[in-house]
Amino acid sequence: MLALIEAAGWPIWPLIIASILALAIILERMYSLRSERVLPANLLDQTLANLRQHGVNPDLLRALATSSPLGRVLAAGVRNLGSSREVMKESLQETGRVVAHELERYLLTLGTIASLAPYMGLLGTVIGMVEIFGSQSPTGGNPAMLAHGISVALYNTAFGLIVAIPSMIFYRYYRGRVDDLLVEMEQQAVRLVEIVHGERK
Repeated sequence: MLALIEAAGWPIWPLIIASILALAIILERMYSLRSERVLPANLLDQTLANLRQHGVNPDLLRALATSSPLGRVLAAGVRNLGSSREVMKESLQETGRVVAHELERYLLTLGTIASLAPYMGLLGTVIGMVEIFGSQSPTGGNPAMLAHGISVALYNTAFGLIVAIPSMIFYRYYRGRVDDLLVEMEQQAVRLVEIVHGERK
């Protein structure tokens, strides 16, 4: 590994840092965007059952708000049970926007890495090409310098793509995952409003 880094030259270091950062974001989002963590099963049904048995109380609101992103959205609706349908929906939407922002955390950074990594590899390629041309002189070439320039160019090009491709794949996957979670969350929030206001009639 050290020999590879040495052969690739100093331009490889920004790519190594970018790859570590991308891997950290991928693993963190893999943990944070699990369905059971964002949308616990039967949370809405349990919430409705608690409301029918005990009504709105601080313990229920606290437990909901700290349980999951869906719980935070439902807690916003429960706090406004006595309000009109429009006010309740507005509170759900406001909390939903905050939750959506949190679910999308770090994805912009991951997308930026995916976009920039090929350019970082290209920079290494250009630097390698400069070394290749620098190895040539009117009196002859320097084979060692020529070989090093070629290795810098090729390694950086390859490593830039190695970082960019998985980063872009996971970026697009997580964007789709967040969209799916938000749609499901919205459906459950609407269901809460319809059930609560339907029971009042």
